[in-house]
Amino acid sequence: MSGASAVIFLRDRLAYALVCILLIGLGAGLMLLERARNPEGIGTGTISYFVILGLFFAGVWLAVDYIRQRAYYKQLEQAVEKSGELQAAAIVQSAVTGEQRLVGRLLRDQHSAYLNEFGQYRRRQEQHNHFVLQWVPHMKTPVSVIDLLVQDALHQLPVTEEEQKQLALSLQEEAERMSRGLDLMLNTARLDKFRMDLHFRQTALHELVRTVMNAHKRLCIRYSIFPQLEGEAWAETDGKWMTVVLNQFVSNAIKYSKAKPGAKKLIFRLEPGADGGGKLRVTDEGIGIAPHDLPRIFDPFFTGENGREAGESTGMGLYLAKQVCSGLGHRLSVESELGEGTTFTVFFHPRSIHALGDKGERGMRSR
Repeated sequence: MSGASAVIFLRDRLAYALVCILLIGLGAGLMLLERARNPEGIGTGTISYFVILGLFFAGVWLAVDYIRQRAYYKQLEQAVEKSGELQAAAIVQSAVTGEQRLVGRLLRDQHSAYLNEFGQYRRRQEQHNHFVLQWVPHMKTPVSVIDLLVQDALHQLPVTEEEQKQLALSLQEEAERMSRGLDLMLNTARLDKFRMDLHFRQTALHELVRTVMNAHKRLCIRYSIFPQLEGEAWAETDGKWMTVVLNQFVSNAIKYSKAKPGAKKLIFRLEPGADGGGKLRVTDEGIGIAPHDLPRIFDPFFTGENGREAGESTGMGLYLAKQVCSGLGHRLSVESELGEGTTFTVFFHPRSIHALGDKGERGMRSR
């Protein structure tokens, strides 16, 4: 233990030392008063002996306490010297007093909470970097296709009206792919601030579905996919974010159904609940999902067999849908049969906004 720590130790116990000296002085004063009253009762040697003995025991107590806590102060000095390192708080282990143990427990809990928060931040940062590195080449594909289409059209001039129509449709499809990619990038970037951009109200789910169906009408016609809406329901949710989820379901249905020949159905089935909740089932007749891929389809950057074959998947769409549903207090599940199709089900609870608040409070407490 260094001299600086010894000074700190003595300074912290200065009040105790003063109290001891005061008590010794009070005892000596009482003896002197007794001697003044009865000169033959207490001698000067007895008073001197009492004062010396009192100071001796006070000194011994300080020395023992000093030795007992020397390791703690030494570790504390080392931790302060390494305060810029993540593991500095773990150096302090030799707590002696109850107060020191409480401080050590606080340091450990704070250190653990900091590491958890730092780990979450690093994971989010890694996911963001991974997504950007994956997203940039993904967006370069439609740009390259558009460039090739334009070059091909220039080399084939003059072109027929039908060829012009096909060229325009191809350019439009590639532009829509770029637009969907940009929307995915933007919505993924907004996830960290998700709770700051919520507006809960009773929402007509059938109207949301109709809006999404109309937005994808052209692609559905082109690939012989026929959307159907069954039933009506209202739910407490955020219409804008639920539209993001529905757009992802429809985009996936088109992406993984267009290669199958013939007409395909895309069914939206709404089932209102008696308590104000309900559920929405979205069923496509695409190529389905392999059973071994199902447990991981909501993981970030997971594309699975279908994504690798299609070549258009970023692995972030269903992750975004899952995060949005969880943030809104809804539950999202999936069922699929390979080669037959896939069904996504969103369960709307009657008190989603309150469930969201409870989860937020638990999340804050856990942090």
